[in-house]
Amino acid sequence: MEPLLVEQRGPVRWLLLNRPERRNALDVALIEALDKQITSAEADPETAVVAVAGRGPSFCAGGDFHQFLQLHDRGDNPVDFLTDVSACFSRIAASPKPWVAVLHGHAVAGGLELALACDVVVAADTTLIGDGHLQRRLVPAGGSSIRLPGAVGRGLSRWLLLTGELLPATAFAHTGWIQAIVPEDDLDATATRICRQLAERHNPAQQRLKTLLHRIDGMAPEQALREELAVFADNWSASSVADALRDFLTPSTTKADNQ
Repeated sequence: MEPLLVEQRGPVRWLLLNRPERRNALDVALIEALDKQITSAEADPETAVVAVAGRGPSFCAGGDFHQFLQLHDRGDNPVDFLTDVSACFSRIAASPKPWVAVLHGHAVAGGLELALACDVVVAADTTLIGDGHLQRRLVPAGGSSIRLPGAVGRGLSRWLLLTGELLPATAFAHTGWIQAIVPEDDLDATATRICRQLAERHNPAQQRLKTLLHRIDGMAPEQALREELAVFADNWSASSVADALRDFLTPSTTKADNQ
């Protein structure tokens, strides 16, 4: 069975984690397939947005413990595999195209870290979300210790990281991290609407802005402001901004007369 299913719905490429019998736990094959799709989606001019969701009862319950033990039993530390996981998620965070995580069931440990690498999160209200690593004497290795504080705030992130507690999606409503929290029956329609809204703004300016947001994350304000100005200057000529502004400022009556 393919570990990742791909559906192209117009300008939105849907990636469906396809290990439902393991709650879409991350293994080598799934990460390799996801990494290949990052490359493919970025190279495809017809793909404006990438959405990632999970088949079966959950979005993703984290790393595959069976694989962890197999690696351990042959004398290997799972950190080598997790290095690939971390690199894959960092590619998603740095991608010039927006990524949307569509959560249901469980988004735990590596599943949470995958969602944190995405730009927008949509969740069913019954989704259980948390870092969860400490429940199994593990520590994060896919980015939650870095990205979670920025997503939900220092206090809540420390609680989730240091207890391993899982909370319903509704408990995150105040953080602003989750764009929409809806009944599970409405999840696909809501995610589709949000993806289409992002796709409507698909242009070189959006891609430059996405890249800028990643690059200045954690950067000193003075340097970040210089980066912002540099991207503006580059985008002004490359995106034909002047033509777009003239079109916007042209009265509608004049446009009608010229048609």
